Amino acid sequence: MNFTVGFKPLLGDAHSMDNLEKQLICPICLEMFSKPVVILPCQHNLCRKCANDVFQASNPLWQSRGSTTVSSGGRFRCPSCRHEVVLDRHGVYGLQRNLLVENIIDIYKQESSRPLHSKAEQHLMCEEHEEEKINIYCLSCEVPTCSLCKVFGAHKDCEVAPLPTIYKRQKRQELTLPRLEGSGTNMTYCSLDLLDSSNPPILTSQNTNITGSELSDGIAMLVAGNDRVQAVITQMEEVCQTIEDNSRRQKQLLNQRFESLCAVLEERKGELLQALAREQEEKLQRVRGLIRQYGDHLEASSKLVESAIQSMEEPQMALYLQQAKELINKVGAMSKVELAGRPEPGYESMEQFTVSVEHVAEMLRTIDFQPGASGEEEDEEVALDGDEGTAGPEEERPDGP
Repeated sequence: MNFTVGFKPLLGDAHSMDNLEKQLICPICLEMFSKPVVILPCQHNLCRKCANDVFQASNPLWQSRGSTTVSSGGRFRCPSCRHEVVLDRHGVYGLQRNLLVENIIDIYKQESSRPLHSKAEQHLMCEEHEEEKINIYCLSCEVPTCSLCKVFGAHKDCEVAPLPTIYKRQKRQELTLPRLEGSGTNMTYCSLDLLDSSNPPILTSQNTNITGSELSDGIAMLVAGNDRVQAVITQMEEVCQTIEDNSRRQKQLLNQRFESLCAVLEERKGELLQALAREQEEKLQRVRGLIRQYGDHLEASSKLVESAIQSMEEPQMALYLQQAKELINKVGAMSKVELAGRPEPGYESMEQFTVSVEHVAEMLRTIDFQPGASGEEEDEEVALDGDEGTAGPEEERPDGP
């Protein structure tokens, strides 16, 4: 049975009324303002009787209003802000009344005297009969409905019961049923004394299908289901944290592996560069030695040619003949000097130091994760790789290219 809401109740009515009541409390008597209410120059309010009591206590020599002696006034401090209030000769009776606060007090008292339950019951109205309240319960259809629906409407052939009776019956059954507390197996029971003793327990007939056990069992199932879901969520959050920790650890291990591999490559590159530098130095020393040898021979031959030319220009025949014989011997000996052989063709080439890294690069590209490897084994492998990276190349290092 569908029903509509006649008006929207203000959810904050009770809270708002409590806050309003706190604002209507006199700071002296701590009760709601009693009329007339006077307003002080500092804009705080007091009951006139309370204000007069404070004024009389602060000015004991001030004469009352009915006295024949006219006083010049007096002063006292506001109990809310301690502001000093100066009064004229009329005293407290010279203060203005706060009619707005008095009207608010009247409205508050009228609203407070209204029964709360009557307001709560007015918002349940029948959808088919808009002027009818929901006041009965259909036992056959298990829905609340109105009287007209029972007499003329869809529930005229159904068995019905007063709505308060079904409400009390369900509440009574909820209290008498064991209620689950927490997630354990301990059960607690509520006493029937909580209900009105004038309403004895009503046995549920077969037609009355709505029971407190269904609602209690449903709530218990939902609570248990929520606990299981929360436990699963907690486990999955722990799994996420574990995944992050393991991933961080494996990243560190992977970086260490590749750093050790790079260290091996750098070391091997240095070794090959040293071998290439040694070969370069050996070839350069040999060629430079030949250059010096050929240079010395060229210098000696040039001097001998110069000496021979000067001897041929000698005008004295005896001296010329004496020097010519010696020069002829020197020229003959110089022409017979054998120089060291030149470097063979291709001696300057360094092609033998070419390194092929294609197969190594292809092998590096095949590096992949090994499934099933534990963290401890990986740590040991990292340590072994580090040892091999330092000692292995020295033991198996070739002497030359």
